[in-house]
Amino acid sequence: MLKDWKIKSRSHSCSHTGEKFQDGEPVYAAIFESDSEDVRFARRDYSAAAWEEVHAELTPFSYWRTSYEAPVQQTKTEAVGKESAEALLRRLVEEEESHTENARFILAVMLERKKILKQIEEKYTDDDTRMLIYERAKSGEVFIIRDPDLSLDEVESIQQEVSLLLTAPQGGSPEVVDSKKGEEPEDPSPEVVSGEEE
Repeated sequence: MLKDWKIKSRSHSCSHTGEKFQDGEPVYAAIFESDSEDVRFARRDYSAAAWEEVHAELTPFSYWRTSYEAPVQQTKTEAVGKESAEALLRRLVEEEESHTENARFILAVMLERKKILKQIEEKYTDDDTRMLIYERAKSGEVFIIRDPDLSLDEVESIQQEVSLLLTAPQGGSPEVVDSKKGEEPEDPSPEVVSGEEE
């Protein structure tokens, strides 16, 4: 199981030189496997010049070229009520409960289809687990989601579980439903996910 990967935002300065990035500057984001028992993956960001200098010596788990976007001051106007799919995914990733892995995968696919997340790469770990690496373009945040390898007959029940989580009051902690009970969600928000590219 993926251990202690929280959502990682892009750095505001180069990991190699320490120089601050400029808005719109091309940068390289890299995910490294950690030797620590507490943290499985670590993220580092590099300027294009620094990457050219050091990348031959590095062995990242995954890396990609992106653009640095300076953070924009936002006013908090979050409405109290149902969680959005993105807010729910963020919460489940932060809580990191093993029983929500399937829901996290479905939510990530939903957000990819809505073009909120972009799948950067898929990688396999030493134990042959398929990991999907997503980036939220506007913030540069990285989500690493384990592919639970759901069969088509499992997808519908997980979608119902996600629908129930989305319709629960925000901030609540609904129990993950037993999809075998056949409970119907009030609002089937998630799109049907076939597991195939459209």
